[in-house]
Amino acid sequence: MKYVVLVSHGEFAPGLRSAACMLAGEDREDLLATSLKDGMGADEFCENVREMLKAVKEEDEIILFGDLIGGSPLTNAANVISELGLLGRTRMFGGMNLPLVITTVMGKDDAETDEVLADALEGARDQLHEFRIEAEDEEEEL
Repeated sequence: MKYVVLVSHGEFAPGLRSAACMLAGEDREDLLATSLKDGMGADEFCENVREMLKAVKEEDEIILFGDLIGGSPLTNAANVISELGLLGRTRMFGGMNLPLVITTVMGKDDAETDEVLADALEGARDQLHEFRIEAEDEEEEL
């Protein structure tokens, strides 16, 4: 199985997981999330990551998305993944959004990981732009 793992500060990763499951139409066991909450220490967060990754088997892959490159959630999750001997089967990325996660989750079982990730990254970048609506000039009628 290919697992998509989300880590973040605050409630971003669990919220993103919830939205992705809503759009994918089910509560997916292959989409995992945990977060570093305000006041939580690194040891507690790392234990949460270890617990979350217990389902990962020797033949499984991990696609890890963190909210920030160099952020504590991503670096600590990477350390746990390394400690568990899963680093060789893990792809890691900093920065995540809903299009990235949805494309990855929906495509990961139908194509090679490299191809899915290339499509997902391109789609995520394509969704980042300013959304403008031109306001019409309204004149008050007296």
